[in-house]
Formats: sequence, structure tokens, C-alpha cells
Amino acid sequence: MGGAGRATGAARSLSLGHRPPQLARAGRRMPNPRFTGLGGGLFCGALMFALGYLDQWLFGASLTVYSVLFLPVCVLTAVWVRRGDLLTAPVVVPIAFAVGLVPVSDGRDGVGSQLMGLVTALATQAGWLYAGTLAAAVTVLARGVRRAARRRAAASRGPRNLPGQNT
Repeated sequence: MGGAGRATGAARSLSLGHRPPQLARAGRRMPNPRFTGLGGGLFCGALMFALGYLDQWLFGASLTVYSVLFLPVCVLTAVWVRRGDLLTAPVVVPIAFAVGLVPVSDGRDGVGSQLMGLVTALATQAGWLYAGTLAAAVTVLARGVRRAARRRAAASRGPRNLPGQNT
């Protein structure tokens, strides 16, 4: 009988819109940094550069592995950038993709060879580059729509009266 009462209490708290304590604690433990536009670019660029070296070390410079790892970095950058700098996320992710390609691209014989390897890698991985940029843009767009809906809902409620004000 004790187990049934607990299940009913949990169902009741969910139906009333309350979150169980475990979910609330887990939600508070999740990282929620807010980057400026420059900070988001530095985060994305440094992470892609590190992932490029990691890809070279573990997978022998697999461009496909590098490109797949690019997608979650794009989404994280778009989620963690400040509201005021939302439009910078889709701009910085392609730059970070190119920065991270430096250790992955072919061309070990000199600057010209390295540059040719970088251009070739950008050309052959353009689909992944567009997909990551699109993922960042869609995430930014969704955050902007959600922000506008909140503003509209707050405006429709009207100004709130503070205690001690006569209106």
C-alpha cells in the first residue's frame, strides 16, 4: 500500500505542474553558461581545434568523424550564447569549422600544401559545414521565437501593479 501511495503522489505532483525533486536537482546541475558573441566564437573555435587534434590522434584525421563532432558543437554554441548575441552563433560556427580543420587536413610538406589540404577539406565537407550552420541557425531561430512569444505574453498581461501604487 505504501508504494501505491507514493506513485499516486508523484502522479498528482506531475499533474499539478510540479516537478519531482530528483528532476529539479538534475536540472540545476546542468551547465548553463552564457557566452558573449566573442566568447561563443572562442569556445567553438577552441573546441573544434581540440577535436581536430583528438580526431587526428585517435582516428587518423578522419574528416567524417570530425564533421559529425561539429554538429553538437554548433548546437551547444547556439544554446549557450547570450540572448543579445544570438545572431553571432551561425556566423562563428563555420569559422570554427575551418579553424579545427587545420590539424585534420592533409598537407604536411609546407604552407602551400597545408593550404591546399585545408581548401580540399572545406570543399569535400561542405555538406557537414552547411548542416552545422543550419543547426545553429535553427537553434537561434527557435530561441528567438520563444523569446518573442514570452515578450508578447508579458505585454498582453499588461503592467503589474506594485504594492503601494495607486492606479
